[in-house]
Amino acid sequence: MATPSPAEGSAQDRSALIAAELYYMQDLTMDTIARELHTSRSTVSRLLQRARTTGLVTIRIHGPSEQSVRLRQAIRDDFGVSAYLVPVPERIPDVDRLERVATSAARILDRFIESNMTVGVAWGATVNAVSRHLTPRPLQGTEFIQLNGAGNTFTTGVGYTSEILRRFGEAFTSAVEDFPVPAFFDDPVTKKALWRERSIARVLAKRRRMSIALFSVGAPDASVPSHVYAGGYLDAADRAALFSDGVAGDAATVFYRADGSTSGIRINERASGPDLDELRQTPRRICVVSGPSKVESLRGALAAELITDLVIDEQTARELLAAPRPRRPAPEQAGRMESLAAHGAR
Repeated sequence: MATPSPAEGSAQDRSALIAAELYYMQDLTMDTIARELHTSRSTVSRLLQRARTTGLVTIRIHGPSEQSVRLRQAIRDDFGVSAYLVPVPERIPDVDRLERVATSAARILDRFIESNMTVGVAWGATVNAVSRHLTPRPLQGTEFIQLNGAGNTFTTGVGYTSEILRRFGEAFTSAVEDFPVPAFFDDPVTKKALWRERSIARVLAKRRRMSIALFSVGAPDASVPSHVYAGGYLDAADRAALFSDGVAGDAATVFYRADGSTSGIRINERASGPDLDELRQTPRRICVVSGPSKVESLRGALAAELITDLVIDEQTARELLAAPRPRRPAPEQAGRMESLAAHGAR
């Protein structure tokens, strides 16, 4: 099929806009619109589809179900975050569940991202899926930055992360900023030295000024494998250290336990993602989660107060509320744990 020329595309957009105004604003039927535009009903259907996919028309559904309202309120009461629930059948393949949640998340993002914002994007399987479903909407002065490095011993990661950022940049006609460093440095000293380089410090400064951070949570045993665990980023020694340190998951390749604590988690000294204190400084922190296998990791992120807005499927939301809430160690106990971990690392 030949690609339409810019003039043809513009003409199609004008026709799509007229069809959308007649259908959505004047409540005309597709048959009536077809007669008015001197075309076929199937062409009108294609024009309406074009209006939706190009962002000429956005659709919002108001009036959530009673069950959804209860779940949202319970999540706010228990965790202090705003939840956006995605209805998904329980017996659905996890890959399909992820796509459904990602599609809804992309639509929800549209209400938060505005002109003149800096938006941090953490790569991963979930955010990659979200990036494929964005609704185009031109903005001015907005920039999308890569939150964490993606290189490892097998790949620079540039192709994977650049494609995610490119989709965001094209959807919102915005600038993008790559972060071409490893996901994990071999030595914390190397990381500290590189962080002093002006080219890297410039990106780090933008990261500290973010208006929005978009991420998911990684989990060691997620049914749809988290990219950080499946993409060659962790060797056997790293995995053993994560297990020994009691890690439940990560956000932007920075790890935490189920109670939200991070003291003594050795790999974080080498991680290129924003430390959790830095992430908590971002005014809006949007987390997208799909599937019950991520409940423990999600609980850790909530305990660490990393999330302000949560996009989640209803089944996972129910299991989140039903799961036992881990207790955070007392300060003196946390100090002993950190001392033991440091001793074990030597």
